Amino acid sequence: MTTTADLETLLAAHEDDAFAPEALAGLDDREEFPAGAVRVLDDAGLPAHYVLPPDGDLGETVRLLRAVARRDLTVAVAHGKTFLGAAPVWVAGTPDQAARLADRVRAGEPVCWGLTERDHGADLMAGEFAATADTERGAGGLADASGLGGESGVAGVSAAGWRLTGEKWLINNATRSTLACVLARTDPAGGARGFSLFLVDKRELPEGAWRNLPKVRTHGIRGADISGFALDDVPVPADALIGQEGDGIPVVLKTLQLTRVTCAALSLGAADHALRLARDFATGRELYGRRLADVPHVRRILGRAAAAALVAEAVSLLSVRSVHTLPGELSAISALTKAFVPTLTQETLASLGELLGVRGFLTSPPGGGFAKLERDHRICAIFDGSTAVNRAALLNQMPRLARQLSRRRTDAEGLRTAADLAAPLPPFAPDRLTLLSVTGCSAVQALPELAARLRRHEPPGTGPLLDRLLTELVCLETDLADFVPVAGGLPSTAFRLAEAYERAYASAACLLLWLENPTLRTGRLGGDGLWLRACLTVLLGVDDSEVLDALTDVVLRTPAPEFTLLGGAA
Repeated sequence: MTTTADLETLLAAHEDDAFAPEALAGLDDREEFPAGAVRVLDDAGLPAHYVLPPDGDLGETVRLLRAVARRDLTVAVAHGKTFLGAAPVWVAGTPDQAARLADRVRAGEPVCWGLTERDHGADLMAGEFAATADTERGAGGLADASGLGGESGVAGVSAAGWRLTGEKWLINNATRSTLACVLARTDPAGGARGFSLFLVDKRELPEGAWRNLPKVRTHGIRGADISGFALDDVPVPADALIGQEGDGIPVVLKTLQLTRVTCAALSLGAADHALRLARDFATGRELYGRRLADVPHVRRILGRAAAAALVAEAVSLLSVRSVHTLPGELSAISALTKAFVPTLTQETLASLGELLGVRGFLTSPPGGGFAKLERDHRICAIFDGSTAVNRAALLNQMPRLARQLSRRRTDAEGLRTAADLAAPLPPFAPDRLTLLSVTGCSAVQALPELAARLRRHEPPGTGPLLDRLLTELVCLETDLADFVPVAGGLPSTAFRLAEAYERAYASAACLLLWLENPTLRTGRLGGDGLWLRACLTVLLGVDDSEVLDALTDVVLRTPAPEFTLLGGAA
């Protein structure tokens, strides 16, 4: 196990070799896997943080991945994928399966997640990759040899095992991994209960049974192992099954609630990196006899980008702690987080790219690297469900969310613990994950109460912002009351409704963190409510050059790793 501070120190020590920007840019140009950087992370013990025991803290995993993404997104994507591949076992595996996989993950073995297929993309229920009950082998089959067997707790299949046939495509680490969590059709009729998940150990398969598909050339993360695999009637043991037969789709949907929140780390790191490049450019270049950083228009761009980065961080902080404190609401929280954070970050990168001008098109140092960063980040909006997929998932719950918002009911204790960064987290309870949130989204439902609490503190300049926020909440409630999901697709107006709900959640996250954490109300960022005012300014679309200018001063004076709500600038 390693801490964020330890990892930062280690990465800094390798800035002239495995994590040298020039070296990583060269690998990207040649579309080569960053093996040296991945080895450094393995040696540092980062894989141990991809194991999620009941007493684990997913927030620490997010912080560590953010530190890696701050330096190179390809490395973060390539290494962090193991968490995504292993997570279904943390959600639905038996204790024995989880313990055995945890040992393999801690040892640095990559795990991939085989969900998508060439002809079906995100339509998982159209998948053709199939698993059929194996009636030819004797009891146990390969179970004892797999190293992952034990108490399977499996019903509905003999101990003989399964035979897998089909192809998975566009899979991160498909070729490099030694283990694969694979979604397969176990009922020819398909349907919600027609798929199951299997943990496949490549090393225990018959020779030649696993066929790697070629690496796919991609626009971003060019060095990552984005490839695929094919199996043809390949035997796996009975205890390769994760959960019960037919649990595949529900387990995938619950697992995505964890991985979508975790993916925010990639966007946070990208924003950190982009802000550093823009700050260095603005402070090191002169225009008409003065620093670019002193030009009012440039300062507004920097200030707005910095505020957007803090908004994304606030959303991520609340959401990842909600994994432990509000698991029953995570179906909504994870979808809006995955839609909101990468989208806001991509917009931020676009604005900073305009500021950088021609330098924004350079892919490598010195003085460059932004173009690689920008194109690498584009895939963050696609991982584990695109923005459109996540907004559609949110809209499917919108009538229920609307009812709970009108009732103003909240899980006050769960919300407070999620927002209080010093509060101990309860154990992770995968059995409390649900496919739909019965209680809605407590953060959004608490907005009127949060605004009332903030008025009692009344940080300078927040009164008009709170007035506007509550006005927008009333408009949101009105629109929600009129919304009815329709079969066969959603109109564009519905997606704007999802965006408005995301902004309400982001606003609530900012208010909650400010109210529940006295340490975030002091220092250069917290004094006079600066970061809170700047975040609300961006979320509400207010043009407040004074607050953005003040935030720019903090950006210009703060080292990149410290310009965070948790860093030295606070």
